Amino acid sequence: MKIWEKGFSINDTIEKFTVGQDRDLDLQLAYFDLRASQAQANMLAKVGLISTEERAQLIAGLDELLAQVAAGTFRIEADFEDVHSKIEHYLTEKFGDAGKKIHTARSRNDQVLTAIQLFIKDYTQRIAAQVVALVAVLLQKAEAHQAVLLPGYTHFQAAMPSSFGLWFAAYAEHLLLDLALFEAAHTVADQNPLGSGAGFGSSFPIDREMTTRELGFGHVAVSAVGAQMLRGKTEKTLAFAIAGAAGTLGKLAYDLVLYNSQDLGFVTLPQEFTTGSSIMPHKKNPDVFELVRAHANRLQALPNDIMLATSNLPSGYHRDFQLLKELLFGPMMQFADLLDILLFALPEIKINSGVIEQAKYDPIFSVENINQLILAGVPFRDAYQQVGRAVQDGSYVPKREFQTTHLGSIHNPGLAEIAAKLEWWKERSPLLNSPVG
Repeated sequence: MKIWEKGFSINDTIEKFTVGQDRDLDLQLAYFDLRASQAQANMLAKVGLISTEERAQLIAGLDELLAQVAAGTFRIEADFEDVHSKIEHYLTEKFGDAGKKIHTARSRNDQVLTAIQLFIKDYTQRIAAQVVALVAVLLQKAEAHQAVLLPGYTHFQAAMPSSFGLWFAAYAEHLLLDLALFEAAHTVADQNPLGSGAGFGSSFPIDREMTTRELGFGHVAVSAVGAQMLRGKTEKTLAFAIAGAAGTLGKLAYDLVLYNSQDLGFVTLPQEFTTGSSIMPHKKNPDVFELVRAHANRLQALPNDIMLATSNLPSGYHRDFQLLKELLFGPMMQFADLLDILLFALPEIKINSGVIEQAKYDPIFSVENINQLILAGVPFRDAYQQVGRAVQDGSYVPKREFQTTHLGSIHNPGLAEIAAKLEWWKERSPLLNSPVG
């Protein structure tokens, strides 16, 4: 069944191409399309376009399908081109004319768009909860190891003393910055397009405020034309959020791959978290973080994929938008999987203390030699040149005692301030204070 049928059959080859992956991908939209259809039925009854009895039948049928979704038994058979035609067929088969009336005052355009808006809004809230959990893990690790020093690197060269407190806290703070991107995506997804029809509204006296409240949207997408322009904008905004956070996760993973190497040895992974070599028996490879890095790199290309599919389109609906589901849904799940694996693996990483005591790291205390001279009254430029000459001629002696007396920023990585930022997000963000699902 097709909800646009009008007396002729489409060529089988054309149908296969145009349907694409919709039957599989639409399973992820089924719950949200059913909820939107319930809101539509309630609204149609309120404004008198269907009877109270028809409304009750439609709600009962939609509840039956929601139960199938919850049980994992909901299917979109080959007879249907998408989830929308499956739902309408089910209601029509069960209730006759009542089922045929569910599509009154809406188009498949606003029907699809509403389900996607709800799906992405729900996703951003779930992702935000995962990000917050990961931030909490990072802050716990930062507090537990804030006094463990390690060499900080620039240009892949040992640069200055750092600490695991600073390192873990940095990623916690940046993930909170990434939350701002997901909040932006949530804001765009929190606009209700239901009732905009094909992009030109409806002549029926529909109540869009009612469906907005029932579906938990924060706002009505007021302009019918503008509502349809959400298709592509919402996906692109989410793509930028995923890409930004993936960049943070990929950098974190790369650090851990380096820190786990024999040459650095800053961290040790539980052996059950590593893989081996088929020929070198000594190898314990950090594949989990290498794969996080690779997946994160791919996810950073997501905005480009979305833009290439949509950026040259005028206003209104175009079938090009169908590709957005193929481009976006898989990466959405992949990003959630990356957060899950990091939440599982990070708490088990062993931090190795004492690595900074190795003689090869003596030069990283050169800045502290300069600072000591400055405290004694030597101008900075003179102190810099004096220590530089000592490094060059081999007379440099590191001031390692400064690591416990003058490295306040290293031993105090701002954990309280970052924890306060986390609490601020928990208290005010709709990402973390709205019902999920």
